[in-house]
Amino acid sequence: MSDPLPEPEDGARDWQLDHTRAPIATKIVVAGGFGVGKTTFVRSVSEITPLQTEALMTRASEETDDLSATPGKLTTTVAMDFGRITLDDDLVLYLFGTPGQQRFWFMWDDLVRGAIGAVVLADTRRLTDCFPALDYFESCGLPYIVAVNHFEGTERFEAEDVREALTVPPHVPVVIMDARKRYSVVETLLAMVGQALQATPEQP
Repeated sequence: MSDPLPEPEDGARDWQLDHTRAPIATKIVVAGGFGVGKTTFVRSVSEITPLQTEALMTRASEETDDLSATPGKLTTTVAMDFGRITLDDDLVLYLFGTPGQQRFWFMWDDLVRGAIGAVVLADTRRLTDCFPALDYFESCGLPYIVAVNHFEGTERFEAEDVREALTVPPHVPVVIMDARKRYSVVETLLAMVGQALQATPEQP
């Protein structure tokens, strides 16, 4: 006599109960300067409790981290942020947020390995902070988009104005978003997936 089938789990998706199929798992990196909103980006959209490696800011960082644009920031990411979001029954995205400070850039090569693309977050108050990330992804050939995280109390700029200021190539999408709002982050991730698909050569 065969074992009885397990009872369906509340909230489970079809593919989670069907052991003959598995979702496509992809990896996206969220990068940008210090205090630009990477941790908030991952936290806003993750279905799981995101893994965060934040530490309290100390006096030792005063000479290396510019807090003039983020005076209320008390913590900083010292390794990475990690989260997960299911965009479709067969598509799961794993999000890896990079640390923004230069002294942690040595970790980027490991975090980027296997990623389909990257979201470069930008703050219009200090656009130059995202140049290292833009240069990095250009040099390694990883598809990316630029997402301008709009902070309250700051002037709004059009996407094309940001593109011109950063000299972003025409084929790279530039979007205006709010890292605190889930729908805005989802739209940004969908734009990133679309960019990765366009950059992937068609199979013969």
